[in-house]
Amino acid sequence: MKKYIVYGGKKLTGTLRVSGAKNVITKALIAACLTDEPVVLHNVPRISDVFLLLDIIRHIGGDVKFEGDTVEIHLKDIKNTDVPLDLGAKVRTATMFLAPLIARAGKADVPNPGGCRLGARPIDRHIAGLEKLGISIEYSSDDGYFHAEKKELHGSDIFFGKNSHTGTETILLASVLAPGVTTISNAAAEPEIDDLIKLLNQMGAKIERTAPREIKIEGVEKLSGTEFTISSDRNEFITFAILSALSGGDIHIKNGNFEDIKEFLNAFKKAGGKWVEENNGVRFFLGDQINPVDIVTNIHPGFMTDWQGPWAVLLTQAHGVSTIHETVYENRFAYVEELKKMGCKIEFFKPEVEDPNSFYNFDSEEFDSLNQGIKIYGPSKIHNAVLTIADLRAGATLLLASLFAEGESVIYGIEHLERGYEMIESRLKSIGADITVVDE
Repeated sequence: MKKYIVYGGKKLTGTLRVSGAKNVITKALIAACLTDEPVVLHNVPRISDVFLLLDIIRHIGGDVKFEGDTVEIHLKDIKNTDVPLDLGAKVRTATMFLAPLIARAGKADVPNPGGCRLGARPIDRHIAGLEKLGISIEYSSDDGYFHAEKKELHGSDIFFGKNSHTGTETILLASVLAPGVTTISNAAAEPEIDDLIKLLNQMGAKIERTAPREIKIEGVEKLSGTEFTISSDRNEFITFAILSALSGGDIHIKNGNFEDIKEFLNAFKKAGGKWVEENNGVRFFLGDQINPVDIVTNIHPGFMTDWQGPWAVLLTQAHGVSTIHETVYENRFAYVEELKKMGCKIEFFKPEVEDPNSFYNFDSEEFDSLNQGIKIYGPSKIHNAVLTIADLRAGATLLLASLFAEGESVIYGIEHLERGYEMIESRLKSIGADITVVDE
């Protein structure tokens, strides 16, 4: 088990470059398996999810070369139609290999996300859509696998009752080689979706976004190889922006895309934040006082749910009471109890919502018992603590807090951070952070 030992309160200054987007590269690698020709991807982050997906591609028969930030994939022939449980248990997007395996080999056996044996519910929206495309799918609780076969792959009309980012991507990947026309209604509109569409179209697919939340796919017989550059990671951009602001504005951030973070910039400005573009990059800084701000997370183009943890760290230093109302996921406050260990005053509350079932972007039979809001009282003096990371974004949140805490903090569960932040400890050390990685 690895852990971080972080000595907070150090002066941070220097340059950080935003890496390639995790939520683009993980789908681009799977898209590369839809063709028997080479696909070359640039600006690829060296994160654990990428390495796990490459191992899966090797297992199903692909040739993989990874040099610098460039990956070349050539899956000429599919040799295995299963995703090993030990690999699928570690990366959620492993289930999306259903698409290339079905399209090219006619069958697929993929484990339930995270290796969970609790049933098929976590990806029920995706499965329902795939079945409408002519794919027979059965889940076995005995082995924790979805067993899929191609009956008669064809286009279909797909409607998502609740917005689904991964569901939209799954249908895109599965329908590009399906004869006929597929339409996705209430499709996700995130920029990562449009990047996947751009890549697939470069490979010879025929996809267009006919409305902000409608996508039309005309199936083609074959896809070809291509060369594609992964866009920058907006979640990492936000993390670095808040780091820059709280450190006094001496961190210069390069390779960030302002177009993808408009809602964050609006909120940051309300909090009294400012930024200046210089030397092909940007610095974020704060005025004399951080203002309290109320945030409601939402699907794109709203304030992204992945941003709310790092944003909460900023709000602990606001003068007054701020709120965050989470509407996308029912369990996104895993970092709250850990921040409370560090002296932050945060309490849960239940926002008043007239119709929770239609308001929230998740299904639940327990809306009455869910506290989907937190109140953050500031400013708080953050001190050191022993912390445990529960998920990727909670990891970024706790690492941010520990960098500004007085004293030595110990952070367990850093493998979650490694899933989405490339060599984060060494990059932070390059700007003055005092971080030691201990392998117990």
